[in-house]
Amino acid sequence: MTIEAHSDCGRRAATARGAAGNSRSSGISGDSGVSGDSGNAAAATDGEVSGIGGSSSAAGNSGVLLAAVALAQLLIGLDYNIVFVALPDMTGVGLDGGNRQWVVSGYALAFGGFLLLSGRLADQWGRRRMFLTGLALFAAGSAIGGLANGSAMLIAGRVVQGLGGAALAPATLAILTVGFPQGAARNRALGIWGMTGSAGMVLGSVLGGLLTQWWGWRAVFFVNLPLVAMVVLLGLRGIRRDTGAQRRAGVDLPGAVLSTGAALALVLGGTLAGGEGSAPAAAGMLMLAVLLGAAFLVVERRSAHPLVPLSRFRNTYLSVGVGSTLLFMAGFGAVAYFLTDYFQRVRELSPVVTGLAFVVPCVAVLIGTNLSGRLIARYGLRATLVAGNLVGALGMLALALVVTTDAPWLLVLPVTAVFSLGQGVVFTAMFATATTDTTDAEQGVASGIATTGQQFGAALGLALLVWLATGAALPLRPAALAITVLILLGAVLALALPPRRAGGQ
Repeated sequence: MTIEAHSDCGRRAATARGAAGNSRSSGISGDSGVSGDSGNAAAATDGEVSGIGGSSSAAGNSGVLLAAVALAQLLIGLDYNIVFVALPDMTGVGLDGGNRQWVVSGYALAFGGFLLLSGRLADQWGRRRMFLTGLALFAAGSAIGGLANGSAMLIAGRVVQGLGGAALAPATLAILTVGFPQGAARNRALGIWGMTGSAGMVLGSVLGGLLTQWWGWRAVFFVNLPLVAMVVLLGLRGIRRDTGAQRRAGVDLPGAVLSTGAALALVLGGTLAGGEGSAPAAAGMLMLAVLLGAAFLVVERRSAHPLVPLSRFRNTYLSVGVGSTLLFMAGFGAVAYFLTDYFQRVRELSPVVTGLAFVVPCVAVLIGTNLSGRLIARYGLRATLVAGNLVGALGMLALALVVTTDAPWLLVLPVTAVFSLGQGVVFTAMFATATTDTTDAEQGVASGIATTGQQFGAALGLALLVWLATGAALPLRPAALAITVLILLGAVLALALPPRRAGGQ
């Protein structure tokens, strides 16, 4: 089994530039997401906020803005599942068991390596610019991948897609959190953001199988191009231009180089860790990541304009949110890999049937993301995160107990629906947590930190799980048990959040 570090079930979506530079902005106010604050209320009526404004025309643009970022999230969810289902068929360009993993790992390396820098650039250069730049890179990578005449070109296309994702992810999440006033409006936007990503995964599961079987694997790349064009048109209409006032300080170049190097070494080390004969290289990469990470911390403490203000980690919400995204991807995010292996290698299902099988968990994720906003408003972030993780852990444990090589494979589907429901709840709540109590001016870097945690979790978690499952007759079973433990750790981490306060906060 190869190692495939991958990005998660969706992450980004939303768009607007906040004019209240130092007003408090969060995914959920305090802990409940019900109340707002005066700073964001002012931002919500300021003419510089994209799609949110006092005039009717500005208010009307909020629908276009939300459509743009929702479709961007759908695009990300679509590409995620399409690649998984189509991967076994990408053999005509020289892919084999030794390099097939890099179709996914190349994306993860580029995505994870440049997230922090992209988050800071979104705050300084402009969120709209980074949003459009990310879409352009994503389209270019899709075209390169679809036209690939060899494995190197195919992997290069995925790397370019990863760079596009790194530019797009922090910008869209930051735009969402500053573009909608905290409380009910932002909760609804987060719910739509999560649901469109889940809808994209459903479409990806089905289209991945259909396109691969009918037109070949190249179609899973080309299908992105018209979607990107649509998102660009909506973004140009619904997102206001960035202003010069957004550029406040120079980029921390030493910090950017060190953080990118550390992230690349860490993701690469995690990717290599499960490969046969690659233990020395993996250990070397992980050691290099530690050294570069330590140097990065020293530089950030001394920098006048740090890439990552370390003081932000005093914010419990950001710290718990980042830890949650890492554990989420290490656990929930690895399920698709092992389910694909089970359906196609163990049970010998066709790509179309495999894609249809994935519809069940993806629809459950969609329901969970929709439910999450309501749970946060009523019970708070801590209770929602704990409950979502516990439901997910219960479902994964049940999967480990019921999966076999000879029982009807359809028995697996109801169990996948249970843990996927918890996955959807956690997905929305963890990003709401990570962006709580963060100023508008730092939403980009906070979003970058959170999504960087996702990428690290994807690479390291999958490498660990593949190593644990190596040699097992049914790899899904030991992987599911280990994933259950990781999800339970997420529930324990969520207990560090403040309890819901009196008065609905």
